[in-house]
Amino acid sequence: MVTAAPRVLFHFAPTDVLRARLEPRLDGLDVRWCAEHDEERFAALLPETDALWHVLRPITAADLARAPRLGLIQKLGSGVNTIDLDRARAAGIAVANMPGANAPAVAEAALTLMLAALRRVVPLDAATRRGAGWPIDTTLPERVGEIGGRTVGLVGHGAIARRLEAPLVALGAAVVWHSPSGSAADPGWRPLDALLAESDIVSLHLPLTASTERLIDARRLALMRPGAVLVNTSRGGVVDEPALVEALRTRLGAAGLDVFAAEPIDPANPLLGLDNVVALPHVAWLTAETMDRCVDIAADNTRRLASGEPLRNLVP
Repeated sequence: MVTAAPRVLFHFAPTDVLRARLEPRLDGLDVRWCAEHDEERFAALLPETDALWHVLRPITAADLARAPRLGLIQKLGSGVNTIDLDRARAAGIAVANMPGANAPAVAEAALTLMLAALRRVVPLDAATRRGAGWPIDTTLPERVGEIGGRTVGLVGHGAIARRLEAPLVALGAAVVWHSPSGSAADPGWRPLDALLAESDIVSLHLPLTASTERLIDARRLALMRPGAVLVNTSRGGVVDEPALVEALRTRLGAAGLDVFAAEPIDPANPLLGLDNVVALPHVAWLTAETMDRCVDIAADNTRRLASGEPLRNLVP
């Protein structure tokens, strides 16, 4: 139990506008903000921190060793692969996440990436800006298409994937899905390899674990239909990136990627040299509305830490 106002290290540097929006949600908490790239400030704040609100910068054993008061690492999101969970457990530090808090934003971002990839938005935008958009490229009908009439395969079937189903169906897509917890008795469920072979668009919604690392490898990419689109808003490590580069050069139509195996991505990464790739810097989750939801959940759990109440969404 924390006796004074719990000291929070929020590993995020908001603008003045966003901070003013969030501060009314922080009543009773002593919040210190820190940009993820500001290692000096982060190290200085850790020793007096009771609750760390974690975004993306990995939390290591060395970080935890500098935080003797730390009682809670609150992930703003669901994936906890960026936290040294073994060390946190050994130190008696609770880790909690917030499944579903970013689902509306990530589902919309996945749909955006599907549409951008199918309609070649990035190269067409670039061509228009450099004055090369006209006369109309009459080869476009061979290279662009609609979601309607296509089969979309969702790999993973948590809150994000389930939220994505309704707009896909409304646009005329057939939706199939795979999750290890599903079975042939569930409507729309497919074994993973069958889903990959059946789908025109494959969208990944998986945590990064030992069992999902490079799950989408060269063999599985070869199962996908020629011209198919791969969208990844989960974790970059779920995909074998060199194999994806080769597939995009030879068989696949396009990819929409919000995440990469190493982040920030090296500008020399060959994925960024392909005009059939739409790339975002791991921001599918990042909207003002998501921040509202995440801060409400994080603040509630931190107050629970201070009062000795059970924490919500503890990670085993």
